[in-house]
Amino acid sequence: MCLNKLQIIDYLWLLLITLTLFSAYMAERSTPELMSVLIMAAVLAIKGRIIVDHFMELKHSHRLLRRLMQTYFYVIPALILLVYLFPEKIAKWTSLS
Repeated sequence: MCLNKLQIIDYLWLLLITLTLFSAYMAERSTPELMSVLIMAAVLAIKGRIIVDHFMELKHSHRLLRRLMQTYFYVIPALILLVYLFPEKIAKWTSLS
């Protein structure tokens, strides 16, 4: 079965909606734990790759531009994980006092 570009975009859009709803469900859990933060960070990275490659159409763009955008979607989940693991230390680093 060969899918055309519009069909692929439709399926990816549905996947993005599903991942977003899943993230919202995970965020509403009463007690965040390491596994849920890891899952949400992974979902964010996956959604970012889909958006960069297919909706921003950077899949065949200049390699540096594409890598910079992809790096953003790996750095942000890593920062989220660090804030979860070391909240006091990061609050101390970022406070004005």
